[in-house]
Amino acid sequence: MPVETESHPILEAARALAPMIREQANAIEAGRRLTPGIVQAMKDAGIFGMTMPRAWGGPELDLIMQVRVIEALAEADGSVGWCAMINSDGGYFGACLDESVAREMYRDLQTPTASSLIFVGRAEKAAGGYRVKGRWPFSSGCTHSGWIFLTCAIYENGEERKLPNGFPERRVCALRAADCEILDTWYTTGLRGSGSNDIAVHDAFVPEERSMPFPFRPRRSEPLYRWPLTFLLNAPGIALGVARGAINSFVELATRKPTTISASMGRPVMLCDEAYAQAALARAEALVGSARSYIYEETAALWRCLLNGEKLSLRQRGTYRLALAHVHEACLEAVQGLYKVVGGSAVYASNPLDRRLRDLTTVNQHTINSPKLQETVGKILFGMDVLDALI
Repeated sequence: MPVETESHPILEAARALAPMIREQANAIEAGRRLTPGIVQAMKDAGIFGMTMPRAWGGPELDLIMQVRVIEALAEADGSVGWCAMINSDGGYFGACLDESVAREMYRDLQTPTASSLIFVGRAEKAAGGYRVKGRWPFSSGCTHSGWIFLTCAIYENGEERKLPNGFPERRVCALRAADCEILDTWYTTGLRGSGSNDIAVHDAFVPEERSMPFPFRPRRSEPLYRWPLTFLLNAPGIALGVARGAINSFVELATRKPTTISASMGRPVMLCDEAYAQAALARAEALVGSARSYIYEETAALWRCLLNGEKLSLRQRGTYRLALAHVHEACLEAVQGLYKVVGGSAVYASNPLDRRLRDLTTVNQHTINSPKLQETVGKILFGMDVLDALI
């Protein structure tokens, strides 16, 4: 499936935002959240609504185009790309609810959606729904979102409910952002502008119809919503975009940065003239380019299956996850190599490689990039069964 010759108005709009994003990048970093101007520009570009169904008037953007949109934004700023990925999940979550309920929630298709898919909350069964309380970490973009989806263990009469298989019952509850308390906790190494704060809910009622079981059970039949974990498939755009931005910054920097040997030679020797810098750039390009081709190939294969109504095999799901983890590992290695070549000046916050490296380091700490993933996929490749909620 070709991915380089296609375009879409949302992709072009995302690319057009790059100058504005770069201009406000320091404000995003300092404020530890996206600026109101960037949020509005992303809404105007259609980015938060890119997963909304065509039946609602949304674009229902295919998986490959979603990755390209996020890649373009992350090239300008990692936190903007990250929030685009997370806060456009409304179409995926809505596909797991009754259509009339989801459509009422998303009258405005550009309403950003935050979430925290870590089961640390508690939902007590009540008449017509649940009383929800708890504290959840890592709710990216919560400061500008309209809805926040939070994961809960289900209780009834004070006792944790069990499923027929004996596993604890888990549900994801949709709360209005106004019913949640945002705790100012996001002081981090990287992705500082993503505003991934903790969320606290003290006692909020969530109607039954605004909750969904976990694992997800999509109700829509369109290809984009058919597989419960489709919302993970646009994640590679972050690492690819951040790494591409780092390569571009390195090229620009190396052509104007004299090496330390210049002073002793009596003439300027630019970093780009050094063989080790040339080799580092070539290696970075190979790492990022090959990882990009790999993940786009795997994404295209999954998308073809979904378009054809085919069931995704365990092996196919596993090799996709392997490609996803590899993208993050390769991009981090590429940027680490460039960072090392720049030398001491790279440690200053004013150096563009500083933020790129911090952002990629933070992204690589996400559970989808766990070192255990290779062990899991290795079992799949040996024909063994695995138990992993993210495969």
